Amino acid sequence: MQLAQRIKLIKPSPTLALNARAKALAAQGVDVAGFVAGEPDFDTPEFIKQAAIDSLKAGFTKYTPTAGIPELREAICAKLQKDNQLTYAPDQVLVSTGAKHSLYNIFQALLNEGDEVIIFTPYWVSYPDMVMLAGGKPVFVQTREEDGFAPDPEAIRKALTPRTRAIVINSPSNPSGAVLSRAALEGIASAIRGHDCLIVSDDIYEKLLYEGQFANIANVAPDLFPRLVVVNGLSKAYSMTGWRSGYAAGPKPLIAGMQMIQDQSTSNPTSVVQKAALAALKGPTDFISTMVEEFRARRELIVSGLNSLNGVRCRKPEGAFYVFPDMRGLLERSYKGAPVGTSSRLSEILLDDFRVAVMPGAPFGAEGFLRLSFATSRQVIEKGLSRMKDFVATLS
Repeated sequence: MQLAQRIKLIKPSPTLALNARAKALAAQGVDVAGFVAGEPDFDTPEFIKQAAIDSLKAGFTKYTPTAGIPELREAICAKLQKDNQLTYAPDQVLVSTGAKHSLYNIFQALLNEGDEVIIFTPYWVSYPDMVMLAGGKPVFVQTREEDGFAPDPEAIRKALTPRTRAIVINSPSNPSGAVLSRAALEGIASAIRGHDCLIVSDDIYEKLLYEGQFANIANVAPDLFPRLVVVNGLSKAYSMTGWRSGYAAGPKPLIAGMQMIQDQSTSNPTSVVQKAALAALKGPTDFISTMVEEFRARRELIVSGLNSLNGVRCRKPEGAFYVFPDMRGLLERSYKGAPVGTSSRLSEILLDDFRVAVMPGAPFGAEGFLRLSFATSRQVIEKGLSRMKDFVATLS
């Protein structure tokens, strides 16, 4: 069967593929120390689950408005005002089936063939593919570990062209865990002020912060607010990855266009999930602090362990639940008589021979690095670090 040309432009999600492989090994009884999954290992809080159960029992199982039930959009507006000092009206909000769905809708509604989107490296693996699926062209701006993965404003200026339609900001970052400081955000703002590109702010990890305070670019550059679209969701902070609940808030014309895309694709988000999301946004948040404190302890454990490995350098992330160690000191060493060579080969060796599942840096635009999620138990972290130590000891 002949498929559409656009399919040839994209790749399967390497994160989902590697996670599936690790789970398949575990299902066969293989003891795998897994650091791939980008989801909290905490359960969804009971009061959120109960809200979904109650809505089921009440028969709330019919279609809803495509954009989401009014009370949920109002709660999102209240959240954005309280937490982020951003003022939106309910008709500027679109609830979707996860923040990933929100991002997909943005690019489908915004881009024409050949339009460009600036993406900072390292980047979440799905950004470039979603841009290409909409006919756009990803334009990468390199960042450096020694700069805290903050982009150089001059590099942004050089990347801007008349075809630039959007720039993506993701802080805290997947995969690096880096948080952009107010100064870094001001640098981005100064670079794009002379251009009319849309600012796509992916704030999904905003609550998972270990140092400093979260800031959206509109908090440091209010003049840019009219061309900002904020993407967020319940997956990470509320441990609701499988529920698929996300939203976008932005300029009315963009949100209206995104709603038309959603009208003709998924229609409304799942009815009972919307009730669960409403309960999450209006309910207690003490469990988030508890989760963040546990992640903080795991961060210390995994960063210390990785930095103890000869040839490995790991920066301490300020947010999210990922570490992004520099493994380039290992790639020229030999394993079983041949150079390790690449981050992909390194991840294969770790999984096949040492039963440690990690993500290579190449799919994130950062060859020579690995991404490890510490959204797993301390026992798994210690086990994985011990196995990685055994691997390093075999290298010559």
